[in-house]
Amino acid sequence: MMFGLFFGPWDWLMIPGLLLGAWAQMKLMSTYRRYVRQPVETGMSGAEAAREILDRAGLRNMPVNMVPGHLTDHYDPTKRALFLSEENYHGRSIAAVGVAAHEAGHALQHKAAYAPLQWRMMMVPATNVCSKAVWLILFGGMILMMLRVITPALFGVLLPYAIGAFAVVTLFQLITLPVEYDASRRAKQELSAIGIVRGHEAGAVSRVLNAAALTYVAALVTSMLELLRLVMIARSFGSSDDS
Repeated sequence: MMFGLFFGPWDWLMIPGLLLGAWAQMKLMSTYRRYVRQPVETGMSGAEAAREILDRAGLRNMPVNMVPGHLTDHYDPTKRALFLSEENYHGRSIAAVGVAAHEAGHALQHKAAYAPLQWRMMMVPATNVCSKAVWLILFGGMILMMLRVITPALFGVLLPYAIGAFAVVTLFQLITLPVEYDASRRAKQELSAIGIVRGHEAGAVSRVLNAAALTYVAALVTSMLELLRLVMIARSFGSSDDS
């Protein structure tokens, strides 16, 4: 009975999120592979582009470091430093300067006290705790039900806590969306203003950054569908108690 309650017609909600996530990743990979082969006319590397943008904003003391891995580029607000993957750090392609400029865009957001970035930073500790709590409640509860340590009714009482925790994760994904799009907007603006990209290259940078942004849209849609799925599961447990 417990598996009949946990698995049901609501499982179809997982399919759109999985398909959208797979499509977004394929779109990003294909777009990135296309433009990582195209050199930028100025001949600047990703690290040099990021340095130019940061210096222009008065962030001359902010380091631009290299990290291993593929597309591991990120801005760390706690360290106030940019980290670029080796391919984008040394790369002199349209994709490399676009990704590097995007990460520099986050630094510009931090300097300007951009509200969504501030909210996102404040939510990081709670989101980390909640993301672990969700799976602890769900999988821990299922194992305890299998071992007959707790009843399905008691598990149903715990489910709202998992829903609340996952709602925090979903809110984090929602706040991340404007943060990422705004960082890309700043990146494109700076690249053109400084003259790092020219003419048709601006459109190419936009395609790279838009493809990257789609992965965040996919993550938000997946989180929202999963949240709805958890609500439906919780309702099924409530219905079983009533009967």
